[in-house]
Amino acid sequence: MFNSRGGATAEAPRFYSVEQVAQLFGVSSMTLYRAIAGREFPAIRIRGRLIVPAKAVDEMVDTAIERNSTVDAADYVPEAAA
Repeated sequence: MFNSRGGATAEAPRFYSVEQVAQLFGVSSMTLYRAIAGREFPAIRIRGRLIVPAKAVDEMVDTAIERNSTVDAADYVPEAAA
């Protein structure tokens, strides 16, 4: 996004790379790629590249905090993808 003077504004990302999410969750990129391939973690494929919606990551974290419990990332994969 840009501000009224044409400069970039600091805005929360809408998507993360697989590598960024793996680092956030403290797992290897390969672990996350396997979870995505197994439809156990939400991602979007654009041609050959996978990206993870920040909204999905935020919802997982928020739910875990609200419930004071673990969540299953597979619950955040749309059923149409399954």
